[in-house]
Amino acid sequence: MDKKKRFALQSLAVLLHNADLKGFFTGRISATPAKNVCVPGLNCYSCPAATGACPIGSLQSALGAYEFRFPYYVLGLLIFFGAVAGRFICGFLCPFGFLQDLLYKIPFFKKIKTFRGDRYLRLIKYIVLTVLVIVLPLCVKLTPFFCKYLCPSGTLAGILLAFSDTRLFDLFGSMFAWKACILGIILLAGIIIYRPFCKYLCPLGAFYSLFNRVSVFKMDVDKSACIGCSACAGTCKMGVNPSLNPNSLECIRCGECVNVCPCGALKYTTALNKKPAVKGERNSVE
Repeated sequence: MDKKKRFALQSLAVLLHNADLKGFFTGRISATPAKNVCVPGLNCYSCPAATGACPIGSLQSALGAYEFRFPYYVLGLLIFFGAVAGRFICGFLCPFGFLQDLLYKIPFFKKIKTFRGDRYLRLIKYIVLTVLVIVLPLCVKLTPFFCKYLCPSGTLAGILLAFSDTRLFDLFGSMFAWKACILGIILLAGIIIYRPFCKYLCPLGAFYSLFNRVSVFKMDVDKSACIGCSACAGTCKMGVNPSLNPNSLECIRCGECVNVCPCGALKYTTALNKKPAVKGERNSVE
């Protein structure tokens, strides 16, 4: 998929996540029946125009309820989204991911592709998923730790809501100041580093990444056609070498590697159309 089509799909996803535009004029959170349904991307429930519920926020609410009930619905939806698309959701359907894509387009004299410790920092998102989203809400009731202390999407939603009803600015305190600093750091870093929140902190991306290798929609490389030029690795902003690991946990299926491959070795595929190996057939690279 070329960049223009991807941009159009991302824009449409943002609009569908936030279609109740009257919230920007009333200063009230949308209360449509659709708010009972989790959207696939990271989009705060409190955004004035949000038409659905954030899956991470919903999961925390279920785990942190006074009367614990296993979150079959939320977890089932998350598993369904992950099993079908993996991190394609991050690359095409997530509003906060799209915002980071736009930030990275801002010119800067030095873009940082990688640095020492980058691979270890990427493990933080799994810690955030485990500790802030699952363990702490289970231990401390009625406290959505990720939403309360870290989520930049929620902070952005709060700012948008306050601009819709300026009286809300009077309610902002030290906790909001803390989260505003986190949001500011992420937004500034997003100009220099491609998708820093997705790489290092996002628990939703961490969850979906677990399905990248088994999801129905995935990437595939034709080893017999690959010439080992590393053009795909050179263009990947997520630091993946698709020719060696097309379904890396870090791959967001953006398709830029497909676009630059000179021999068409990389392509989108599904588990439904992947042909099984013929018995006795030898791999052409052996």
